Amino acid sequence: MKVLFSIEYRTQWGEELVLVAGAKKYPMTWNAGGLWTVEADCTAAQLRDYSYEVHRAGIVIRQEWSHHSCSVKSGAKVIDSWIDAPQDANPFVRKHSAEKFDKKGFRGAGTAIPVFSLRSEDDFGVGEFLDLKKMVDWAAATGQSIIQLLPINDTTMTHTWEDSYPYNANSTFALHPQFLNLAAAGVKMTAALKKKQAALNALDKVDYEAVNSEKTKLMKKLFASSGAEVLASAEYQEFVKSNKDWLVPYAVFCALRDENGTPDFSKWGEYAKYTKKKADEYYKAHAAEVDFHCYIQYHLDKQLKEVCEYAHAKGVFFKGDLPIGISRTSVDAWCFPKLFNMNSQAGAPPDAFSEDGQNWGFPTYNWEEMAKDDYAWWKARLAKMAEYFDAFRIDHILGFFRIWEIPVPEKSGLMGHFSPAMPYAADEITSKGLPLDGLFIEDPRRAGFYHPLIGARKGAQYQQLNEWQRWSFNDLYDDFFYRRHNDFWRDQAMRKLPALLGSTGMLACGEDLGMIPACVPAVMDSQKILSLEIQRMPKDPSQTFAHPAQYPYFCVCTTSTHDMPPVRGWWETEDKQLIQRFYNEELGRGGEAPYFCEPDICRQIMAQHLYSPAMLVILPLQDWLAMDGSIRLEDAQAEQINIPAIPRHYWRYRMHLTLEQLCEATEFNALVSGMIRDCGR
Repeated sequence: MKVLFSIEYRTQWGEELVLVAGAKKYPMTWNAGGLWTVEADCTAAQLRDYSYEVHRAGIVIRQEWSHHSCSVKSGAKVIDSWIDAPQDANPFVRKHSAEKFDKKGFRGAGTAIPVFSLRSEDDFGVGEFLDLKKMVDWAAATGQSIIQLLPINDTTMTHTWEDSYPYNANSTFALHPQFLNLAAAGVKMTAALKKKQAALNALDKVDYEAVNSEKTKLMKKLFASSGAEVLASAEYQEFVKSNKDWLVPYAVFCALRDENGTPDFSKWGEYAKYTKKKADEYYKAHAAEVDFHCYIQYHLDKQLKEVCEYAHAKGVFFKGDLPIGISRTSVDAWCFPKLFNMNSQAGAPPDAFSEDGQNWGFPTYNWEEMAKDDYAWWKARLAKMAEYFDAFRIDHILGFFRIWEIPVPEKSGLMGHFSPAMPYAADEITSKGLPLDGLFIEDPRRAGFYHPLIGARKGAQYQQLNEWQRWSFNDLYDDFFYRRHNDFWRDQAMRKLPALLGSTGMLACGEDLGMIPACVPAVMDSQKILSLEIQRMPKDPSQTFAHPAQYPYFCVCTTSTHDMPPVRGWWETEDKQLIQRFYNEELGRGGEAPYFCEPDICRQIMAQHLYSPAMLVILPLQDWLAMDGSIRLEDAQAEQINIPAIPRHYWRYRMHLTLEQLCEATEFNALVSGMIRDCGR
């Protein structure tokens, strides 16, 4: 039916309004008095859920907080008003049906723990999805409402411990087989198997290779004996039907990986380049091998969804982790090579923690190609996450503004450049009397355009410049890295984030640490993306430590992350003068700071965070446990999950007590619940 829409909105020069009804967008016409109109042919369903956007040069720069709904006849005129976000608006109000998060000014508390780090009496040497039920029990009993996890995707590449790195998945959709509970999947736990289980589960850390090798062997045996019955079930068939777009390519990929002994698909001969036809032919010829991987994913999905339903019934929700990168030897890169720049590597520029910068090795995203189908791959990825999670952490959110790109085969982060960017033309540089060599790096996609080398001012070429040349280079350098791109990067983010966030009901939380452009906070605020606040990493350069009492409401605050030592480890290894300042200035205590971070100090630090205005306070389990001297692990240095300084770190931390013991720790749990209650969470 044709309906005339009109809305009064005061735009700035170059802006226009667009009506969004379903998958269609209708550019509107400006009329005198600031009235925008358009006649659109809409269905009844579209009329029940439509909204308006502000565009500039084809880029979405502003969206409404919520959608409109009306019921009219063809030929009718609809007059709307722009819907702004209330000042204290809660992102969950428009996105979730969960009553717990619909409260105005909601402030919740929670725990961060990787699934592999969980420990229960039922495990097989590693934390499993079903362990999350016991974690939920503890969270609910202590007044917590959210549990934050690290990525849970399958990372199986080499079948060695190096696959323990959770940010190098072979699929952005598939779940990791290590999280499967064998007994719940149907494996009969014989006396001999229980003995092996007990031995693996008694280890203080995860033995990644032994655990995964044994689980794979047992599940293959089960599949051979009773897999046909499961594959014939209506439940399994429905799972395959709902997930076939990613599931079948993933299962074929896994079978080819094992057949060829490598995940590097460039070495797979006729299968080096993916086509659906070739994948289907391989499936027919190797049905048992391919079906096995589908079978494993079916059980994982079933167990995790059981856990999610259990958690929701207890008022507890899960926050997932969205890695910024994808592996260059993943099924995603195999199936969709055009979506990624395989000749480049993502990383990070040099900073106080890494003088050489970082090279993560992941290919960068081809955003122009992704935009052609309205970011379908991203939307599918988020839709899959939303089946399990109510909130998600956007790893390195700066990647949606720009990424630090390092050409292949360079290793050093010093050889990188920002992408996208606005490099200088060669004559713009030479006209200032500056040489190109040693000071600039040519843009890989625009011949004759150059980026300043980020480490140029420490190089020999810079030292040879005269005073006037140094001044000219410094002016170009500072403009390039701190001013030139602010509006440009804001527009880049607004091309992507509104479309992606609008496709999911999950609450978005951004990991906004590092070299932050000035445009980032404003974009995150406009999209109601919660920031990340860490006391040890203040965003104000004038501060030595951030002050939790001054945090904004729309943030997640925490004491430490998986890339940092927990509070006790930091206290014992950090510069003692810095610890002394923290002890005197942040904790307000007199005298000399003790060598060890005693339980009462830990309780004060946790309380500072719990009393903060932050919407979510999510503390690592290690830091919760640090508050009780009788329950915490004696060796504080053994609690760090990842050490970024070690490129091939073994991710194998496990909590030292079982979840059953944690749930029975009456005095400690009373302490936690009392603090959460007293802090108004």
